[in-house]
Amino acid sequence: MNINLEEIKETKSIQELLEFGIINVDKSSGPTSFNISAFVRRNLNLRKTSHFGTLDPKVTGVLPIALNRACKLTGYFLGENKTYVGIMRLHEDISLEEIQKEIQKKFLGKINQIPPLKSRVKRQERQREIIKFDLLEKNGKDFLFSVECQGGTYIRKLIDDLGKELNIGAHMLELRRTKAGIFSENDSKYPAIKLYDLEKAIEEYKQGNEKLLREMIIPGEIITELYPTIKIKSTSEKNILTGKPIKYDDLIEEQNFKNGEKVTVFCKKRFIGIYKIINNESIFAKGEFVMQPIRG
Repeated sequence: MNINLEEIKETKSIQELLEFGIINVDKSSGPTSFNISAFVRRNLNLRKTSHFGTLDPKVTGVLPIALNRACKLTGYFLGENKTYVGIMRLHEDISLEEIQKEIQKKFLGKINQIPPLKSRVKRQERQREIIKFDLLEKNGKDFLFSVECQGGTYIRKLIDDLGKELNIGAHMLELRRTKAGIFSENDSKYPAIKLYDLEKAIEEYKQGNEKLLREMIIPGEIITELYPTIKIKSTSEKNILTGKPIKYDDLIEEQNFKNGEKVTVFCKKRFIGIYKIINNESIFAKGEFVMQPIRG
């Protein structure tokens, strides 16, 4: 079942979008990801914000910021693939072909990484997948590269490990994230927003003009681009919004999903939540995140 995101957005007030929305920010070099998230929270007077995948202070690019209840979606987006472009410097002269050969041999597919010393996570070996690692241009000892990888991959460490395998050393000079899952810098509908433009939109919003800010907010229902959608009967909506599991009798149409799969659930055009398939006797699925009504 296809969900028309633009149609859903049109029916929402700006307050509803701020309650369950995402802003695709184009992070500049300097501030931390937390700084950007906190800036959005303070200036839009929100209860909370969170970001989908931390970028180091000097790294630029796509940093989606979840607003209020959309923060519950963070865990679903974090593991999605990321794409980066950057410049690495090799510590000795080496040909493009030699580096490409080493990449093909040891830096594509499943690799093992130990997080860098400055990382906040426990420094234990973890497996990550490198889907693409392309060298785009050479300028002396500097190489322009592009990497598509599993979420949670440390690009700086990837470059460092490559330099060690080549026995000459390497370090990263610049890095930009161009894509984080379904969010990209040049998306036709929701491109990454420069902080200056976001500030301007917020200022206009505070003066009574919501147009610019409204254009920048992505409805939280974009989660439907990650998981398939099912619909429940209107008569079941009230019970299910209290947190009760979905039974087969609640479904409008018969569904065929495997245990453990995740689905997004709607009642008409209303997003109900994200559910995990159980297929246990009369129970079809149990809620992982349910959009229960906010009590006044």
